[in-house]
Amino acid sequence: MRFIGSALVASAIVLGACSGGEKAPATDTAAPAAAPAVAATGTAAAITGTTHEVKMLGDEKGYRFEPKDLTIKAGDGIKFVFVSGGPHNVAFNAADLPADVVPQLDANFGADKMAELSSKMTMTAGETITISFANIKAGTYPYHCTPHLAMNMKGTITVQ
Repeated sequence: MRFIGSALVASAIVLGACSGGEKAPATDTAAPAAAPAVAATGTAAAITGTTHEVKMLGDEKGYRFEPKDLTIKAGDGIKFVFVSGGPHNVAFNAADLPADVVPQLDANFGADKMAELSSKMTMTAGETITISFANIKAGTYPYHCTPHLAMNMKGTITVQ
């Protein structure tokens, strides 16, 4: 029994010694990976038209934007107002937008931006998120609340 225990200890020491020491730096002969595609940064465009209000709600009727769908003119803005059931935000999916709209819309989040095409989170009633639709071409743009996407908190903004 003593021999087996000694053999195990000796084996552990030998294996530890063989695996230790400094390793030579790995050499990577492959070409460096391309950087992920990132939309060009636009310059925020100020609201030049009407500012519309959309409420962000979560209550016994569900999680929703009111109004859910809104038609505006280019140059208008939208002020999203937290009413209940947060946290809420406003986000767009780049895959649902024309590529040439992404940089401008992203920039138009201004100080309310948290990530690409996504606003900050609002946590208390009365907080707002304002997004300009200046320099945004005509089209229909789907949006959502990230924390409540699975609960179908979605809408569309149609720019004329």
